[in-house]
Amino acid sequence: MTRSAVAMALLCLELLVWAPGWTAAQAHLLGHPAPDIGGGPWLNSPPLTVRTLRSRVVLVDFWTSG
Repeated sequence: MTRSAVAMALLCLELLVWAPGWTAAQAHLLGHPAPDIGGGPWLNSPPLTVRTLRSRVVLVDFWTSG
């Protein structure tokens, strides 16, 4: 097995364990529009909105340095 296959298998396993609790807690949000993107400052682009990102694939990467 390659490293990417192992990583994908671990990710799928994590989602299977984590997802059932998430769906019950977040079910009231299904069917509603996503909230606008906040925060800043924007480093590589002008501020983005949900409307300008409609029909595009968006990767949201949350990270912290601490």
